[in-house]
Amino acid sequence: MNKLKALLAAAVLASTAGAASAQVKVGVIASSTGPISVVGLQQKNTVALLPKTIGNLTVDYIYMDDNSDPTQATKNVQKFLIEDKVDAIIGPSGSPNAMAVLSFIADAKTVMLAPVGTTAVVLPMDEKKKWVFKTTQNDNLVMDALVAHMKTNGVKTVAFIGTNDPLGANFAKAFKAVIDKEGIKLVAEETFSRADTSVAGQSLKILSAAPDAVLVGAAGATTVLPEVTLVDQGYKGKIYQTHGAATPEFIKLGGKKVEGTILAASPMLVQAQIGDDVPSKASGQAYIDAYTKVYGVAPGTFGANVWDAGLLLERTIPIAAAKAKPGTPEFRAELRDALENVKNLTGAQGVYNMTAADHSGFDARSIVTIAVKDGAWKLLK
Repeated sequence: MNKLKALLAAAVLASTAGAASAQVKVGVIASSTGPISVVGLQQKNTVALLPKTIGNLTVDYIYMDDNSDPTQATKNVQKFLIEDKVDAIIGPSGSPNAMAVLSFIADAKTVMLAPVGTTAVVLPMDEKKKWVFKTTQNDNLVMDALVAHMKTNGVKTVAFIGTNDPLGANFAKAFKAVIDKEGIKLVAEETFSRADTSVAGQSLKILSAAPDAVLVGAAGATTVLPEVTLVDQGYKGKIYQTHGAATPEFIKLGGKKVEGTILAASPMLVQAQIGDDVPSKASGQAYIDAYTKVYGVAPGTFGANVWDAGLLLERTIPIAAAKAKPGTPEFRAELRDALENVKNLTGAQGVYNMTAADHSGFDARSIVTIAVKDGAWKLLK
């Protein structure tokens, strides 16, 4: 009898050991160097905070830097898909980089959790984008909040200046759709490259149009140049930014010249000022605490996009694993389906309610309106 018990115990132990050794592979791409490093470095750092075990599965995160380059991002994705045979990918950091890899993701039928700004990675939904899920707020939510502030403050005419890439193009498209509904007139529209060191010409054209307000559609450090240039050239109207400017570097680089800027961004940017009624507050604080404990400084909201990707995987991997084995096409398909059916998952950025048509899943609770006041972020009530 004792021998039988010992054999049974050994069998259970072997079974448990086998289950614990089962592995999910997740590739992570971030722009920790290059022009988008203001965004990507936070995202790289956040990888260390993601869950190493989910249920009885271990999770192996394989990190690669794409140097803020779409070509390198494509090479990284190909390596993940062909050599590493990952079950999912988190990244890349930049919108142009994410757009560049869509066809490879679709062909491989592998989930990509994109921590990028442009809505174009998930909308309009089609066969190429059905494997992509976005962990940032869609542009329409940002524009609704910004234009509501403009209306309340008597803005009648506006100008737009944004990057000449998918991020800037989508910001412009979403902005024009909302101001058209609200009767605000667009009097100037300009673009610039992320690599540009001057936008003097574009700024002068905006000044000559004399708009009541200007919206900058960019991300990371590139948000500062248009605003500072406009201020230096004497623009006195209100300047608005998207959540792409939600970094400590925006205030640090812009200094007094960005004082008074209005932006719409994640509640996490003003974590200490939001009420307990904000659904994402607890998750945002958990991320801030975890990041600060490891790195000694508080993170920005861009790192939270990767934190939320980890939460989404933590919710859906057990669902997929109950139906298929990690490392197989069947598992990847089940993971995609589970993500598409996520409901009421509260992340640091907002509450996720995914559908077949909406692979971001946020509502207006993921956005607050913020001003730069006395060199700090100030929640606008």
